Amino acid sequence: MSDTVKMNKSLSLVKNGITHQNIHYQLSAEELHKITIDKGMGKQSDLGALAVNTGEFTGRSPMDRFIVKDDITADKVWWGNINIPFDSAAFDALHDKVIQYLNEKELYVRDAYACAEKEYKLNIRVINEYPWSNMFAYNMFLRPTEEELQDFDPEWTVINAPGFMANPEIDGTRQHNFAILNFSRKIALIGGTGYTGEIKKGIFSALNFILPVYRNTLP
Repeated sequence: MSDTVKMNKSLSLVKNGITHQNIHYQLSAEELHKITIDKGMGKQSDLGALAVNTGEFTGRSPMDRFIVKDDITADKVWWGNINIPFDSAAFDALHDKVIQYLNEKELYVRDAYACAEKEYKLNIRVINEYPWSNMFAYNMFLRPTEEELQDFDPEWTVINAPGFMANPEIDGTRQHNFAILNFSRKIALIGGTGYTGEIKKGIFSALNFILPVYRNTLP
């Protein structure tokens, strides 16, 4: 695992619906720290740590976490107040709106993986609206080497748009914030909240389904 992989690779997110090239790929923690401060999005503490205000949410919002109910999940998820179903068509429509929103934003992208054991390794691409959210992903997930990044193929994508606010009456959410897992499209879609723990929880929740269902392994 490398802490300071330097990449000159230009990254295209066309497959994700992002058509612009205003993308920062695989920046170091130091670079993200500086950008956050330069943009007035955070401050450096007396100890040198980056301090940010996540806004309305300083923790997870469990009642706004959803799982798309489809052919993969319908009979395998224990539905209820914890695993709340979300309509597949509603997800697609909301996803398209978030992508349209992100097409007008400067983006920060990180390729990483979860699970140190090679047999269970899950490649992840995290697309962030904010630099400090991408710094969280840098700290939270395992970092590929430069060699591994050359042919990196993400299996899951986290799309993180804290500044996008859903319209519950139109989008099918409970309120303006949401964190939705789609196992058919392998996407964790997060919006309306700056709390970065939703990024970690999205992948952790995905693994809580993937490992027992497909790998016969309890996480």
